[in-house]
Amino acid sequence: MVIDSRNVVRVYLAISGLFTLSASLIWGINTLFLLEAGLTLFEVFIANAAFTAAMALFEVPTGVVADTRGRRASFLLSAGVTAVGTLAYVGVAAMGGGLLLFCLAGVILGLGFTFYSGAVEAWLVDALTASGYQEELDPVFARAEMVGQAATLTGTVAGGLLGQLDLSLPYVVRAVLILSALGVGLRWMHDYGFTPRAVRLRGITGEMRQVARTGLRHGWRNPAMRLLLLHSLLIAGFFLWAWYAWPPYFLELFGRDAVWLAGVIAALFSLAGMAGNALVGWLAKPGRRRTTLLVGASFMLAVTLAGTGLIRDFWLTVPIFLLGATAVGVLEPVRQSYLHKSIPSAERATLVSADSLMGSLGSIGWQLGLGYLAQRRGVPAGFIVGGAAMLLAVPIFLRLRVLNQPADQVTGADTGQG
Repeated sequence: MVIDSRNVVRVYLAISGLFTLSASLIWGINTLFLLEAGLTLFEVFIANAAFTAAMALFEVPTGVVADTRGRRASFLLSAGVTAVGTLAYVGVAAMGGGLLLFCLAGVILGLGFTFYSGAVEAWLVDALTASGYQEELDPVFARAEMVGQAATLTGTVAGGLLGQLDLSLPYVVRAVLILSALGVGLRWMHDYGFTPRAVRLRGITGEMRQVARTGLRHGWRNPAMRLLLLHSLLIAGFFLWAWYAWPPYFLELFGRDAVWLAGVIAALFSLAGMAGNALVGWLAKPGRRRTTLLVGASFMLAVTLAGTGLIRDFWLTVPIFLLGATAVGVLEPVRQSYLHKSIPSAERATLVSADSLMGSLGSIGWQLGLGYLAQRRGVPAGFIVGGAAMLLAVPIFLRLRVLNQPADQVTGADTGQG
């Protein structure tokens, strides 16, 4: 069978774009929705921590699904479960449910997202390899980031406008869009370059042990991967807290209860991220080192996040926060490319899921710790402490640079191992 790499990329962009569009509808208003449903600010972060704890719990089992039954099967399960979890939030709010029920709904959402994490990226890389694709992955991931940011731009603005009418509307529309992504996966997503294999329920334990051994061998015992995993533990958790913390903080600085403004700021965040994505193609030139970009972007991110808490003027704080989004727009696709060039194809989904797992574990601690700090000392204190901690990413990437791995070099060819 002749596989057209351009079609593979189009399907990947369509699926990730629809999934991000659906998810982003609630990103600007989720905290406001939970607060209106009766939770305190700290309880909001507890509910979100339940979501990330579920992601940590289910990452390995769902990684087994992606690496046995196939990346397509994992994505389809993700779309279905995420739609159910999204509607569960609406149901809990409608019935006046409290923190426990919101935590249970978050667990369902966490399960859905773990079926997605790693599987779609692994599908893309394997399908491109099977098609004979010989270019670098950085531009593909940067393009996907730009599509994702454009989807986020649309979704967050729409979510803010819908939320101005009723804070539950973005959740309903989100479920509809997720099911649309499921339809795209059913029609056009096929496991090119990967052969699914059967696994019995009683064999799941053995598969998980194998996944654990694989994670140790190619992950934690690999110096480069170990540093990337530590970076996920550090940054992914804090950034999830920051994303849920800024809406009430910025509305407080603005001085008015304007739900629509949360959508606008989230959209501007997406535009800033797109600007960072666009810089990747210019910065990641053949002959350059990826760790140079990772160190620079990490330093800029740490400074801007701390500045978001230190400078408490709406018209200054928001632009500083958006500069951090630009740094993330550079950091993420470059880091993704380094990651995929460091792992073999057969365990790609498992190791990408392991990377997500570390982020989820970090997120539990960050959200509970900074959530409590924000409840007692205010959201700005959380940004200041978290921004200072983000500086630890700089020595992590400097150490990665010392290793001088092949993945560090931008060569202009080769899609990675396997």
